[in-house]
Amino acid sequence: MQPHAAKTVYVNNLGAETAVLSCSRNRANTRCASGGSRSGNTLAEHEEGTVSQGASIADHWATGDVYALIVSALEASAKPLDSLTVEDLAPVDHFHARGFPATVELGDHLPVKAGDHILDIGCGLGGPARYLAQRFSCTVSGIDITAPFVEAAKKLTDLLDLSDKVSFEQGDAHHLPYADGLFDGAYSQHVTMNIADRTQFFGEAWRVLKPGGFFALTEHGLGRTGNPHHPVPWSEDGEGEWLTTPAQTHDLLTAADFVDVEIEDTGPKYLEAYQSVLALADRGELPPFGMHLLMGETAPQKVRNAARNIEEERTHPVQVLCRKART
Repeated sequence: MQPHAAKTVYVNNLGAETAVLSCSRNRANTRCASGGSRSGNTLAEHEEGTVSQGASIADHWATGDVYALIVSALEASAKPLDSLTVEDLAPVDHFHARGFPATVELGDHLPVKAGDHILDIGCGLGGPARYLAQRFSCTVSGIDITAPFVEAAKKLTDLLDLSDKVSFEQGDAHHLPYADGLFDGAYSQHVTMNIADRTQFFGEAWRVLKPGGFFALTEHGLGRTGNPHHPVPWSEDGEGEWLTTPAQTHDLLTAADFVDVEIEDTGPKYLEAYQSVLALADRGELPPFGMHLLMGETAPQKVRNAARNIEEERTHPVQVLCRKART
């Protein structure tokens, strides 16, 4: 890759953020997301550790028959399976912070054209991929490390009769199984908090994009005070958590040769969303069909901590848009 000048647009003074807090600490060690193996590790040890971490992260997100759980909840909500719409599944299959509204908002910023081929890195249950394929008349390929999510994504896509536009496979974002320059764009929603080697992750995203292709991501970055409270949706106790500040994410993207990096502070939106969910939970008014179905018994505590972390500037949610240079 040849270096290119990068234009950076910072929203709400993100550019002034200090980069002193470069890592998120867990109980026993410091986990840095800037890439490479830890000091003293051999390459083989690093690769073995990456595989082990990947399996642990996959198990954190889901085990068992996720599709059956969703179908059971749909039936309990009196939703007929033979006439489901993308919107019917939206309360549960946009399994990331702020859910469906965050996906719609991200889509508003994406330069997708009819006929484009887009990659969803960390596709989860496939809700965003199906929504974007339907909205833009494009084709979307999704990849995720969590097997139960991928299986559920395929079956839900079949239910909606969208398999000609959307496909899924299990795989590791550190080693994307796609040819160079294949996609017109790519995005990743709240995945990078579990990415240990962002240099490799961003490099792979760059590799599979066509010249001029866009790359977008949303994430909970590391805040100025650091040390998030746990559990949170992406980690029970800090294990498998790799956070960077927005400023560091910018530097890693430009180092990967992305240009025109734009970073938007989305913290207030996420805080408001978390607080709304907590208010419903406190009143016992959570809907029967929602993301809490997949978050387990600690769902309320995870949401409370996610909100508290934003309030205390321990995390810093952002939305990022950049592109691969055309030449």
